Amino acid sequence: MYVNTFHINPDIKKHKKRLGRGIGSGTGKTCGKGHKGQKARAGHKINRSFEGGQTPLHRRLPKFGFISKRKKYCKEINLNDLSKIDTKDVTLQVLRYCKIINKKIKHVKIINTGILNNSKNIFNLSCTNSVKNILIKLGGKIKE
Repeated sequence: MYVNTFHINPDIKKHKKRLGRGIGSGTGKTCGKGHKGQKARAGHKINRSFEGGQTPLHRRLPKFGFISKRKKYCKEINLNDLSKIDTKDVTLQVLRYCKIINKKIKHVKIINTGILNNSKNIFNLSCTNSVKNILIKLGGKIKE
């Protein structure tokens, strides 16, 4: 074995197919594109949804479903998030100040996930029944 005959992988460089180089090459004359038509032209690009001028399937089928615009302005927070707050009173402004919610949120619902050790007074926030029971047991107040 010599250095000039040593190759790690002889097929590592794949040569590009040479088109239009005579009948014997197998890709002569039309270069494997057939005769005429949109796909035979240079720079052709057809969308996956294109159906030859026929109205595409995604436009023929009826639309359905609904995305609520209110979803942008609502958020659910956990009991764990309440335990991060130092103050006893919890409002939207306090949640924004503690960076639990961002400034565009207008509706907050507290759900029962996690543990709350100290009592909190909740003003103008909705919460689940289980959260209400936990807060009342701890001695907190809820005003919606």
